[in-house]
Amino acid sequence: MKNYFFLFLLLLFISCETTLEEQNASFKTVFEQSGGKETATYSQTIEFYRNLAKEFPEVNIQTIGNTDSGYPLHIVTFNAEGNFNFEKIRKEQLLLLINNGIHPGESDGIDATMLLFRDLANETITPPKDVVIATIPIYNIGGALNRNSTSRANQNGPISYGFRGNAQNYDLNRDFIKADTKNAKSFAEIFHLIKPDVFIDNHVSNGADYQYTLTHLFTQHNKLGGKLGEYLNKEFQLKLENHLKAKDWDITPYVNVFNRPPETGFSQFLDVPRYSTGYTTLWNTLGLMVETHMLKPYNQRVKGTYELMVSAIAIANDEKQNIKNLRIEQFEHFAKTKTYHLNWQIDTIQNSSLDFKGYQADTLISPVTGLPRLKYNRDKPFTKKVIYQNYFIAQDTVEIPAAYIFKKGWKKVIDRLSDNNIRFFELEKDTSLSVESYKIESYDTRKNPYEGHYLHYNTKVNSTKKTAAFTKGDFVVPTNQEGVRYLLETLEPNGPDSFFNWNFFDTVLQQKEGFSPYVFEDEALKLLEQDSILRADFHAKKEEDETFSKNWYAQLDWIFKQSKYYEEAHMQYPIYRIRKNSESEKILLH
Repeated sequence: MKNYFFLFLLLLFISCETTLEEQNASFKTVFEQSGGKETATYSQTIEFYRNLAKEFPEVNIQTIGNTDSGYPLHIVTFNAEGNFNFEKIRKEQLLLLINNGIHPGESDGIDATMLLFRDLANETITPPKDVVIATIPIYNIGGALNRNSTSRANQNGPISYGFRGNAQNYDLNRDFIKADTKNAKSFAEIFHLIKPDVFIDNHVSNGADYQYTLTHLFTQHNKLGGKLGEYLNKEFQLKLENHLKAKDWDITPYVNVFNRPPETGFSQFLDVPRYSTGYTTLWNTLGLMVETHMLKPYNQRVKGTYELMVSAIAIANDEKQNIKNLRIEQFEHFAKTKTYHLNWQIDTIQNSSLDFKGYQADTLISPVTGLPRLKYNRDKPFTKKVIYQNYFIAQDTVEIPAAYIFKKGWKKVIDRLSDNNIRFFELEKDTSLSVESYKIESYDTRKNPYEGHYLHYNTKVNSTKKTAAFTKGDFVVPTNQEGVRYLLETLEPNGPDSFFNWNFFDTVLQQKEGFSPYVFEDEALKLLEQDSILRADFHAKKEEDETFSKNWYAQLDWIFKQSKYYEEAHMQYPIYRIRKNSESEKILLH
């Protein structure tokens, strides 16, 4: 009897092994079939996940939203418990969202995530109990369909791949705030459906040469802020590095240098809200970009991305409750705090030190240009202490208002607020309110086009209190909501990715009405005679500014702009602030 029993167990074991091998064979990816040299096309990727979802009840695939290519985005979700209701999931489990193919030429994550989902489904790796993993298989579908073998000139494989620009040639990793593309609008829909606790965006780096295959680009921890930022910097990042090291995968922070050796030191990349992790940070999500090294073999890069995601999932599973508690605390903090920080810059007082594994950088004479060129010598690897500037401080601080209010004509703003689940309401009747008003004092503008815009920067404003008239149907946006950080980053004009800086309000920068000098001369004289303060200010300016004193038109223009004839809309920022504890707040919000 014992022999029969052992024979039965042996046959059962062989049967299980055969089943697993058959499953792996039937779900072998293009990457594996090519010996690690090719990446799956868009259609091959979606077909893979559809077949996986048919075979395994733990995997679900759905379409959601549209893209500029005309194809919809997909969400593929793995949950060991087979539950795909995100509202129910987030009550008990942690949600981790993986984004792939935002730059389809950087295809490592596309293939690595296919391997990850298959191995979770067939339990080649142990499925996490407390983490549900969702992925956008390929975000930039238009770029993925624009397949070639040349646009990533410095990259070591795969054989062919997609293009960085989307169907309208936008770089989608600059579009999360301005949302010029259907892709960005659909991403917002997906993000707010899932509400991930952790977000991973898979990329491939450019820049210097060094020994690492893997680099990480966590969202900047000071900007993330509070205990959540400290946890990301001092615990989650360290655990990920150690987890990978135990598997013989070295990793270092993203090497943010170009055309110079990294051993001279480098700073952390600042992911402002136009970037994916900068955007997800606005909802207190732990964000991480994976940046594999372009010069390493494709097979190695995909395996490294796979191992990093496996490690991140394991840490998130162990740290589920801690991460959830810290995020809740962060939302509560922003519900109570009075101020918000903008325009982060490197803190030159604090920095970190890395044991950096690089290659000796030599300066040679180029046979092409006849001038000095940089060349890394891979025969001379080194490990050196390198200064890493990963602490930032804010240059600007704003008081958080109770609400913003603006006229109903600014539809582009309302559309983007709606896409991001921002709560607002319309005035029910014409109302005059005491508000805080911004006048645009100065700004600079890029001289070259940048992602379809001539972006403003160095924006300065003057703030005054005034009574303004609003009409029925104008919009009121309270800040007492989860999207408060999104509101502050987009509606405060001096924010780096504000709607103002992205040209949403450029019409107010152009003066629509002027004056005829020969007519206004007489009116200007009357104004000076009737207003002693104006007259005194005018003469003082002439004495202080020699150029002004010699320019008759500038003098008339100055008087015109102090008069009732000057249009109020010129340089008037059209989003007004309702201060906390003001009468206007009581009228609107109580």
